[in-house]
Amino acid sequence: MKAQRRIRTTAAVTTAAVAGVLVFQGVTGTSDSGPGRSGRAADAKSAPVKADVHRTALKTSADGGSASLAPRETEPFSMLGVTWTDPAAKVSGRVEARTRSAATGEWTGWLPLDTEIDGRTEAGRSGVRGTTEPRWVGPSDGVEVRVSTADGSRAGLPAGLRLDTVDPGGAPAPLASDTAPSGAESTPLAAGPAAFAVDETPSDAPSPGEEPSATPPTEDPGGAPTDEPSPTPTAESPSPTPPASPTPGPSTASPTPSASPTTTPTGSPSPTVPPAPPSTVPQPPIVSRAAWQADESLNSEAPDYLDGVKAVFVHHTAQTNTYSCADSAAIVRGLHAYHVKSQGWKDLGYNFVVDKCGTVFEGRKGGVDRPVMGAHTYGFNRDTTGIAVIGMYTDTQAATVATTAVARVAAWKLGQYRGDPAGSVQLTAGANGRNFAGKAFTAGQAYPFQQISGHRDGFNTECPGGSLYAQLPAVRSLAAGPVTGLTIASVTGASASGSTYYTRSKITVGWRATTPASLVRSYELLVGGKPVATVKGGVTSAAATLAAGRHAVQVRATHQSGKTSLSPVATVVAETTPPVFSTKPALTLRTGTVNATAVPLTLKWKATDTAALREVRLTAPVAKTYGPTTGSASHTAKPGTATAWKMTAYDHAGNTAAASVSGTPVILQESAAKKTGTWTTKSSGSYLGGKSYSSSTKNAGLTWTFTGRSAAWVVSRAATSGQAYVYVDGKKAATVDLRSATTKYRDAIWTTSWPAAGKHTVKIVVVGTKGRPTLTTDGLVYLK
Repeated sequence: MKAQRRIRTTAAVTTAAVAGVLVFQGVTGTSDSGPGRSGRAADAKSAPVKADVHRTALKTSADGGSASLAPRETEPFSMLGVTWTDPAAKVSGRVEARTRSAATGEWTGWLPLDTEIDGRTEAGRSGVRGTTEPRWVGPSDGVEVRVSTADGSRAGLPAGLRLDTVDPGGAPAPLASDTAPSGAESTPLAAGPAAFAVDETPSDAPSPGEEPSATPPTEDPGGAPTDEPSPTPTAESPSPTPPASPTPGPSTASPTPSASPTTTPTGSPSPTVPPAPPSTVPQPPIVSRAAWQADESLNSEAPDYLDGVKAVFVHHTAQTNTYSCADSAAIVRGLHAYHVKSQGWKDLGYNFVVDKCGTVFEGRKGGVDRPVMGAHTYGFNRDTTGIAVIGMYTDTQAATVATTAVARVAAWKLGQYRGDPAGSVQLTAGANGRNFAGKAFTAGQAYPFQQISGHRDGFNTECPGGSLYAQLPAVRSLAAGPVTGLTIASVTGASASGSTYYTRSKITVGWRATTPASLVRSYELLVGGKPVATVKGGVTSAAATLAAGRHAVQVRATHQSGKTSLSPVATVVAETTPPVFSTKPALTLRTGTVNATAVPLTLKWKATDTAALREVRLTAPVAKTYGPTTGSASHTAKPGTATAWKMTAYDHAGNTAAASVSGTPVILQESAAKKTGTWTTKSSGSYLGGKSYSSSTKNAGLTWTFTGRSAAWVVSRAATSGQAYVYVDGKKAATVDLRSATTKYRDAIWTTSWPAAGKHTVKIVVVGTKGRPTLTTDGLVYLK
């Protein structure tokens, strides 16, 4: 029984448009759905959703050089395309459409529709039409179309031009940013991210889909080869048949294909259901047709099966990156409806569809783990699988999660038939044609292909877009293995010195790789070449306990293909011997300014380690950290107060050693000295204790006696200051000139030290320098 066709007409509506006021014409279009259509209501996750396709004829100009559809209000739709009667005909010019958002009422600019699709993809079927690539535009309720031939073209436009708009049903999500995501977007579907999408853009050779048998066709190769099952009703007037058995449920397990085909197409693969051979790699998560709510009543034909899968062709589809991943299932439903109802194909052409968030959708029915014959690469559908990434990748790269999903699916399908994702294979052309690079194919002849190829390698199209095509070498590498970019990123529990790590015993090694975790089977932590820990591919660290000594530590990654790779070696030394203070900490007085709260002194030490000294820390009376080669530091101490200087040495393994020294700076005023000669007392707040001695008498002297291990003479200095002799324990030790361009007070100008504390005398004697004989002293400081 023919499906009921009804005319939906709306009154003329006046609405604001981008360039002014547009008067909408009444919609004259046909719909595939009957009065009882429940596409928008059938939104239950477990029930199929019926897509609705509306068709409206375009008006062709008298000279046949252009066609158009005036701006008009329409039934709701989210995808559109232009089709024509002869599947072998081409539109040599431009096909463009603009649409009105159902949410905002705003019109888009003119959107180009790709015309590189070849309608002979499923040749031999009744009602197959020539078409543009379908374009996803999001929820819309108005449209305008214009078609023009190329400059200088004599062919004119093909007959039967019409606009097909597709409402995929369900509750659409709002349009998202045009920027592809760097990670997976959340999705309500059962399977996790691992997907991709397609956009075919054929050119002057036939397009994707079923092609003639590998044997050269008996008819003229330029005609439409026939290798399809019995034809389905035309897209113009569908005659639905009883619904086919439902396809696999929403699980990610390998579904059981539909019943064997009831017809055996001439020269087509065997209609019997082939086995599902195990793959050498794991199957990625796949959203089943039931989960994306495929309408299985669109056709009742059984799938066609191949003997195996030798290669994978990658595509792009839907001509936009501006979609929400929450709408990906609706896009797949739209592609399904467009391929069947608009193009006249038996089913969705691609075997798998991937969105920009990495979610993989089951495409053509028959079982994801079976060698189902798709309609994706005209002339080379036999022995191949088609994977389409939703998006436009002419100038925009596909997201990493999408290319990773493509790699996983390709590796899994090829792995079922012992294929090599990085290898090449001979494919026999099923039809005459030419690819994007200009290479000609003759039906029946074999040609070499990469086992992961782009649509353009087998057909004259830009598909999968220049940017995605440039990413295919990386896809092959991901799919084939080994794991790349593997390197040790951290060694926790150890300290690095140069390129060597030091630990006492226990470490945790962290690593990273450029290959996504979903393609890694496992990692092993190796010590001295032997595994000490094994973790799953999603884990990037492992712990180990090392014996004393030097060790070569590496990480070994096993790709899902079984190929292994090694990280560079990290040298780790395990040791428990603590460092030592080969020279214990010691204090000496130093030059500088002395006051009632601070006496300048020097702290000295030497620390060593059998492996590698890391640092020395002063913990009291102040906190300071010094490098492994530092052996002294300047400090100050409060006079008259005993101070403990505590230090800890650390090696890179974390072993420690402690040492300390104590000292008390003591100030001896000038009045504590034994005088000889003439000295005058001077008073000023700038002097220690407020007073000092001054003398210009030659040979006048001051002698201090004390018990200590270091001493410093404190003076006042000016431009007119003279010189003095310094005697230590009765022996002349130095001649000191007190002259200074700037006036200074309480200046420790001369110091001396002894290995141990003892009783000592320090005497200063006025030299009587000509022209500047005077010297002024504040006293002496010693350290006990």
